[in-house]
Amino acid sequence: MPFFWGKFTVFYFCVISCCSLNFVRLEDDLNIPAIAKYFNTKGRYEEVNPYLRDDILAVNTSILQPPSAQCREIHLTAIIRHGTRYPTTKSIKEMQEFYNIVRHNASGEQSWLQEIQTQWTMWYTEDMDGRLVQKGVNDHRHLAVRLSKLFPSLISEKNLRGGLIKFITSSKHRCVNSTLSFKAGLTELWTITDQEFEHAVNDALMRFFDQCTRFVEEVDNNPSAMTELDKFREGAEMKRVEEKIADRLGVEYSLITDDMAEAAFYLCAYEFAIKAVNSPWCQLFDEDDAKIMEYEADLREFWKRGYGHDVNSKSSCILFHDAFSRLDKAASENKLGQPVTEAVTVQIGHADTLLPLLTLLGFFNDSDALTSTNYATQTQRSFRTSHMMPYAANLVFVLYDCGGGDLRLQPLLNEKPVTFPGLDDQQHSMPLYQDVRNHYRHLLSGCDFEIECRLLKHPAV
Repeated sequence: MPFFWGKFTVFYFCVISCCSLNFVRLEDDLNIPAIAKYFNTKGRYEEVNPYLRDDILAVNTSILQPPSAQCREIHLTAIIRHGTRYPTTKSIKEMQEFYNIVRHNASGEQSWLQEIQTQWTMWYTEDMDGRLVQKGVNDHRHLAVRLSKLFPSLISEKNLRGGLIKFITSSKHRCVNSTLSFKAGLTELWTITDQEFEHAVNDALMRFFDQCTRFVEEVDNNPSAMTELDKFREGAEMKRVEEKIADRLGVEYSLITDDMAEAAFYLCAYEFAIKAVNSPWCQLFDEDDAKIMEYEADLREFWKRGYGHDVNSKSSCILFHDAFSRLDKAASENKLGQPVTEAVTVQIGHADTLLPLLTLLGFFNDSDALTSTNYATQTQRSFRTSHMMPYAANLVFVLYDCGGGDLRLQPLLNEKPVTFPGLDDQQHSMPLYQDVRNHYRHLLSGCDFEIECRLLKHPAV
């Protein structure tokens, strides 16, 4: 039955048939599309952490190896992408258009094509428009439980009841509902029924990209900012993918544009992400095709949210400073022997929230930029959204007190320890907090959101 939180209604326990969740076990690999690991930002969290297919609440506490037994966690900040969602209205319209092409123009005796034409129905509707699905609810319920198992002294019933766990979200319904789901994961875990827990909506932090004027004008609303993507979509690799789709369907090449190829890829990806179904749409792509489609998506993210334009990462300055101010506050309170007043901060936003911040911090920075012409030489690139940005992707900072004023910071991405770029020569993945601050001192002393996002006026000529 529905429950209410302010003006938002979440049909939390209602699972409509189109969203029924069937967890894929390791032994049922036939239910997983062979191309699932190339679904970019439309991928499942379980493809990044395959052990979760077998046990969705599994954690490996051995991944956390503080330098001494004295170390204790004093603060955790988690910046998390919303859970699995429906396609946006724009994508749904393109999926409908492609479905109509297949229904009315395709010819062939393949069983998968017959299944599409006679059994599959277009169940996506435009009003779904990016809303959280039941799988997305579960993404955050389960993530909350796993993080509480990894960090039980911080994400605890005592801290939740005591107001030491703060929740911040983007105003978008999929993020608010993900936040409610994360909280529900904890309250269900500890059977809390006598208390409710607030969250704050803060778009300045979680949707900073909308409020960065220079980003909006120079990148988001500027077609020339995506020139490399446009060239790739018109290039030989994409043209070959489109022709192979047309050949498999037995339709004219002119019917399969780059938009239609993308719509076909999304039909495969969403059916799997939402329903755990290896749908017949996936038969339109082999692995080589999927790698090209993944690269197309990575080009978009690289030039719109990643290293392609400097303002992309600089737009996240406000979130960067917010994270370090929380860490500094916890460090200061701890040094004074005072209780840390904010043990945990959970911030839920978008891929567009996380990717610029990861870029600002220097993660996944390849020696060569992604361009329209270097697909063949980028097969080993680290900038791969399929690996770093599935639904419910998360960046976690954990501050440890290891005694004698020895504070250390452990970053984790998608529940796996990572090393701060530029501190790769450290003996341990948990560097001194002061070393991390020194490493990013140019950002801590600068990276002013108001300055970076101010639209520069070009002199008259």
